[in-house]
Amino acid sequence: MSPVLAGVLQLLALMGALALAYVPLGTYMARVYSSEKHLRVEKWIYKGIGANPDTEMRWTAYLRGVLAFSAAGVLFLYLLQRLQGGLPGSLGFSSIEPAQAFDTAASFVTNTNWQSYYGEQAMGHVVQTAGLAVQNFVSAAVGIAVAVALVRGFARSRTGELGNFWADLVRGTVRVLVPVAAVAAVVLVACGAIQNFSGIHEVGQFMGGSQAWNGGAVASQEAIKELGTNGGGYFNANSAHPFENPTPFTNLFEIFLILVIPLALTRTFGVMVGSVKQGYAILATMVTIWVGFVALMMWTEFAHHGPALQAAGGAMEGKETRFGVGGSALFGVSTTLTSTGAVDSFHSSFTGLGGGITMLGMMLGEIAPGGVGSGLYGMLIMAIIAVFIAGLMVGRTPEYLGKKIGPREIKLAACYILVTPALVLVFTAASMALPTPPNSMLNSGAHGFSEVLYAFTSASNNNGSAFAGLNANTDWYNTTTGLAMLLGRFVPMVFVLALAGSLAGQRPVPATAGTLRTEKPLFTGLLVGAILIITGLTYFPALALGPLAEGLA
Repeated sequence: MSPVLAGVLQLLALMGALALAYVPLGTYMARVYSSEKHLRVEKWIYKGIGANPDTEMRWTAYLRGVLAFSAAGVLFLYLLQRLQGGLPGSLGFSSIEPAQAFDTAASFVTNTNWQSYYGEQAMGHVVQTAGLAVQNFVSAAVGIAVAVALVRGFARSRTGELGNFWADLVRGTVRVLVPVAAVAAVVLVACGAIQNFSGIHEVGQFMGGSQAWNGGAVASQEAIKELGTNGGGYFNANSAHPFENPTPFTNLFEIFLILVIPLALTRTFGVMVGSVKQGYAILATMVTIWVGFVALMMWTEFAHHGPALQAAGGAMEGKETRFGVGGSALFGVSTTLTSTGAVDSFHSSFTGLGGGITMLGMMLGEIAPGGVGSGLYGMLIMAIIAVFIAGLMVGRTPEYLGKKIGPREIKLAACYILVTPALVLVFTAASMALPTPPNSMLNSGAHGFSEVLYAFTSASNNNGSAFAGLNANTDWYNTTTGLAMLLGRFVPMVFVLALAGSLAGQRPVPATAGTLRTEKPLFTGLLVGAILIITGLTYFPALALGPLAEGLA
């Protein structure tokens, strides 16, 4: 079987599995977030944290809950790392330095999982399981909760109430993420991923010396790392490491975990607003962009330039032979079009244009299908922009799902889409202009610039993957990427929740002959075009200096 055919068959098998899971999972999540009943374990949690899950919240109260919970998470994870040297199960590792501890705490709480450290050489079992793995669950649950609040804003009318943040957080964790991740972890263990709490031990003899490995609860962390679109690896090699991702089957299974919740949430959206066709329109937009990026990535990585690439069947530098070009391209696109950031190959070693595709996927705002929750609310923001553009074309007040998109709504949407580009471009420019930060670049020229641009694109969009050549463990990069992650996560959430509150307070507008049919293919095409044009106008100059210049050289 040719490598190209193998890649296409993997893509088709993945799409089939996702199609089978779409309706049952999406409908189930709609029931979870619409239910008025509480499970017994949920009642225990509410009692423990002192929350009343039946109290409705306006957008300001909902936002306070998001920010307070996340701030507590940053503080707890920071202290856990700073105290690691005195904790049991530390494997002899010392405490993490302040700047790196801040960066890592901000990273995992914001669902970014950017890592400026070697996981197997820095973090003991307590930090990995009680700190990082816990944040993998709750940071994902926060993203889904914010998306559900925005959906309620479209579904409700003449009220400012968006539900209860604590109920949404707990339900997302207990009823969705924990059970699915538990099943996924069992599958990974059965396929060869490790799951233990062993200490450091030496294995084999290599070039006159031995190699040391430590075990860990890897399969369980790998499951939620992908399912929650987190991305932080137990080992520095991330999902390229055989302890995390042993076989081609587990590679495809992990891609499935990355995509299944973000895609199924479009079904949840359609059910909750009372029109599954609206969910299918958003789904079609996501799938169109994702499939287009996968096809483009496979083309760039399978292109044969010279006898070495012909013999290898494609650009194999930086890729695992057990996955090949097709599996690596599929994983790379899926992880950068979501907020996952996990890697089964090294994006810095992709072809120049291939590396640019991974970067562009993040620059779109990671909305195709995006992170758990963040992908849906990001796409709905772009839908508002699209109906606004359509309204300008015909001279009609734009409407979406029976809600008028007035000056307040469009200002909030515009602020949302401007936050991350501002963070990316300002921090990249500062890093290139100051004398010290460029010393962290492994390469010079266009590829070196791409390393820095990729780092802040990844941090600001809460992705977490990196071009491997950049030494990010410096005070400058630990501080600036930490700030980029926090601002890139929570400032957009302010605008999303404010928009949800504004929409929920409106009276529904009846559809007329002049209403734009947002469930039709025409709107899907308009939405895809708006996304690509807005991103292109924003980032093209920076891309021209980095991956485009390298790819065309």
